[in-house]
Order: sequence, then structure tokens, then C-alpha cells
Amino acid sequence: MAEKGDYTINNIYQGGYSALEPNYGDIFTGYHVAARELGAPTKPDTANQIQQVNMLLNQGIIPIEVGALSPEVFDQIPKQHFKEINRMAKLAGAEVSVHAPIIEASGITDQGWSESERQLAENQLKNVIDRTAPLNEKGQMSITIHGAGKIPGAEYEKTPEGKKETAIYVVNSETGKITTTLREEKKFYLSTKNWEEGTVLSPKEELEQLNSTEWSNSLSQLMHHKEDADARIKESLSRLHPEILNGLITKKISFDLLKPEQKSAYSRFISANQFLTDAGQNLSSMFNKAYKFGTERDRELLKKAAEEYKKDLSKGKSIFEQLTNRSNAMQKLASTLEEITPQIYKPVEEFALEKSATTFANVAFHGFKKYKDKAPLVDIENLFPGMAFSYGKELKNLIEETRKKFVERAIKEGYSKSVAESQANKLIGITLDVGHINIAKKKGFTNKDILKEVNEIAKYVKHVHLTDNFGYSDSHLPPGMGNVPFKEILERLEKEGYKGKKIVEAGGFVQHFGASPLPYTLQAMGSPIFAEGEAPYWNQTVGLYQGYSGGFGNMLPQINYETFGAGFSQLPAELGGERPGAKGSRMSGKPME
Repeated sequence: MAEKGDYTINNIYQGGYSALEPNYGDIFTGYHVAARELGAPTKPDTANQIQQVNMLLNQGIIPIEVGALSPEVFDQIPKQHFKEINRMAKLAGAEVSVHAPIIEASGITDQGWSESERQLAENQLKNVIDRTAPLNEKGQMSITIHGAGKIPGAEYEKTPEGKKETAIYVVNSETGKITTTLREEKKFYLSTKNWEEGTVLSPKEELEQLNSTEWSNSLSQLMHHKEDADARIKESLSRLHPEILNGLITKKISFDLLKPEQKSAYSRFISANQFLTDAGQNLSSMFNKAYKFGTERDRELLKKAAEEYKKDLSKGKSIFEQLTNRSNAMQKLASTLEEITPQIYKPVEEFALEKSATTFANVAFHGFKKYKDKAPLVDIENLFPGMAFSYGKELKNLIEETRKKFVERAIKEGYSKSVAESQANKLIGITLDVGHINIAKKKGFTNKDILKEVNEIAKYVKHVHLTDNFGYSDSHLPPGMGNVPFKEILERLEKEGYKGKKIVEAGGFVQHFGASPLPYTLQAMGSPIFAEGEAPYWNQTVGLYQGYSGGFGNMLPQINYETFGAGFSQLPAELGGERPGAKGSRMSGKPME
């Protein structure tokens, strides 16, 4: 009897598979997917997509996703190639989807946001729809578009209560330029009790403080100029009688007739009046910002304040009364502005939401209007944490806003609300990249947390990318080689009714190991070997080709192989082997001499 821990034949070799053990194999994810549902993407850095499609078809892969990530490379694909890929797919019985090039849909660039940049992105994506239309004549082809091309998003970390926002990227709403990053920070305010302990401000509280401080400083500067003008006017009027001042303004009194001190007072009055005019223009600009970036409640306050401001300016007959009324009106309007803190600085995702949704909605509507029931699906993909719209709630908001804008556009074009909503729900959805969402683990997220993020968006999912990693980078391993919770995620999607294709993005594995990920994918996803969908499964085939040493190397002496592994000729004579001096063996079919 071997001692405990000794390597014996029994505890080294796992033996053959059993049809009664459907979970056989350590690469198996626990979720069975039919081989016909598992697809692969073409290599995304080449325009020779025909060659790439041919390579995948030769492996027997049915769902294929074509496309290049660089807009420049995508533009190198001749239009005829998409028709040829369609012909190839038909011959092989394959189904094609598209991955659009990476384009920032919001229109935000390093120089800031502009409507022309957003329009350019929209036109590029419309072009993707038109050029790839020949790939699928039946319609409903999925076109995956990244939710964000380059803009960063909020950062989170795991807490006992769930997740906490630790950083936000801030954009100036006037310029559309990302100006700063706000992180959780401890500050020490003398005005607070026990100030030595410090006050921890969240990124959102830092943002509120930024908006409040800048707005307050702008108002203070404005009022300083107005008060300086008021002081100059008051000083001028103490040296010039109002009638003289009025005569000078109406040209009835010549400036040359004034005494030196009166000339000086009048000059100060003119400069003060200009100061007040400039202050009025700045006040008007601030009113515009407050109305544009304020809330609905803010706008109601500003409407009333604007009406009173106009009334106050219309009062007064003399120059002195008019100036006094103008100053008082500005003071009242400034007091109203002090009650408001317009959100000039916003989290980039909040700013980009409306811009990106406009682009995606217009692109989806373009496809619907041009191709009707054969229109493609616009599926917005979640990127890895650190990029905009990568978490469940943010991506959900983007989808809902996109559908809303699609409905508004369709109604404006003459479609009924019911038709518009039906088409929006059908054509606009999500491509869920399970590998991307798993990268939240580097911030302490668990499988349970990952599933919560999936729950937020499960009902919007229309396309799936399968790829594995260890939660730290986008490794692009085949399923089952990392720690992505495939089983839990796919079961949640199945519960929601998802029955679509799964594109396995394992380019990292191909790059480093130079091997096809297909055999490993079939094992990981427990695909049935037979088309009927019953056992045995591909994950059980591991037991069908175990080597004699079981993967542990040449552990037995060479004499074992010479004696027992070289056919009947080496067997003992009583078991059918050759007898010394005789020709042939008892198993050779020839009589032994």
C-alpha cells in the first residue's frame, strides 16, 4: 500500500470521461452553449477581411464578426469586399455581424467639444451602416459600436455597502473641454468644529464646491466693478450739478466752459458710466450661463427676475435717476443670481450623455429610414472601467436616452409614437463584453458585484462578446482560462430571454500562443459534440486523449514502453508474443513455426 502523498497510478491519472459527468474538465465554465452559437471576430487591425473570414470559415465557425477598429483601416476595405464576404457566408451557412471602428460619438476631442466633431462622428457611423449593409440581406444584423471612443469615465472602488465613486473627470460645459480630475480628498476648514480631524469630500462634493466657488468669485468680481462705478458716479455728482451734467450730455453746455475740477468730475462720470455699462454686459453674460446651465427651478426664478429688471431700467427721467435705477436693477438681478449655482462644470459622462445619445439615435434612425425592416441593430458596447459608460447604470442611462431621442426624431418625421417606440426598442441595445466588465475586480469588485452591474443592463443586451481575463487587464483569453463568471452572467441573460450569438474575442491567446482558441472555447462552453444538443460534450473529450503519462512527463522506465507499448510482438509468448526463434506471433494471423 502506498503511503499517503505517494504518486500512484490511481491518484495521478484522472481516467476517461463519463457521460454521467457533464461538468468534466477544469476549463469548463459550467454553462453549456451550442457550437453554432459561438463565433469569432476577424483580426481587427487589417483591411484584408476576406482573408480573415476565410480563415474562420475553414475552422467551421458559424457566427463571424467583421470589422477594423481603426477608422483609417476600416476605410481601406473596398466596398466590393463586403459583398464577397456575404457570398462566402452564404456558401458556408455562416452569419455575420459587424464591429464598427472606434469613433468618439460625443464629439469631444482633446481641444474640447464641438457640434461639427459630433456631426463628423455621426456621418462616419452612418457610413459604416451603409457600407456593411450588403453583409446581411435579411436585416437585424448587429453592429457593435463602442459607447466611448476616448473619453474617460468615473472611477469606483468596492466598499462594504456596495461601490463608492472615487474619481470623476470634469468637463467645462461651455467649452466641452475636460479640465480636471476630482478625487476624494481630505480638507481642513477652520470654520468647522474639530477642524484638525479634517473633512473628507467626495468627488461630487468637490464638484459642487468647484461650481459654487467659481460662480461666487465671478459674481463678486462683477459687483466690485459695479460698486466702483457707483462710487465714481456719486463723487461726480457731488461736484457737478445734475442740470449741468444733463446739459453736457445733451450738448447744450460746452465742455470747454467748465472749470478744471468740473472737467475732472465729468471725465470720471463718463468712465464710471462705461464701467457700469461693462458690468451690465457681464451681468447679462452671467444671466445667460445661469439660465443655460441651471435647473428648471432656476429658470423660473430667472424669468421673474428678468421681467423686473426690464421694468426697473425703464424708470427715471433724469440722467441721475436713470443711472441710479440701472445700478439698483443690476443689484437686484445679481441677488437672484446668488441664489443659483449653475452646473457649468459637469462629470464628463453627464455632459457626453446627451451628445452621444444624439449621435447613436440619428445613426439608428438612418438605418431604419433607409433599410426599413432590414435595418441593422445599433448595439452599444461597454468598455472597461475607467472609460465612460462602462458601468451598468451609466450604460443603461445612455441606452434609454438614445431610445428617447430616436422616438422624438421618428415622431418628427411622421411616424406614430407606438411605431417609433417599437423600433427604438428593437434597433437600439447593448453589446455586453463580459471581459470588460470583469476588469472592475482590480478595484475590489467580486463576482457578486459584477453580476449586479449585469443586472442593470441585462434586458437591453442584444449581442455578447465572450473573453476571459483575471480582472486587471483586457487579456483576451478564451473562456475558462481566467476568472470571469461566465455561468452566472449567461444564466442571467438567459433569464432575460437572450438567445443571441456569442462572439469569442481571444486575440490575445492567438497572438501569444499562435493557436486557435476554438477547441478550448468548445470545452469551456461545454458545447454538445452532436448537433442534437445532447451529451457527450466537448469538455468531456479531455478524457478521450489522455497520454500514458497523463501530462506529467516520462515517469515510467523505457522498459515499460518496450515491453507493453510496442504491440503484440513484445508480449510474453503465453499472451501471444513471439517465441524465441519462431517467426510471427499467435496474434499475427500467421501459423507459428
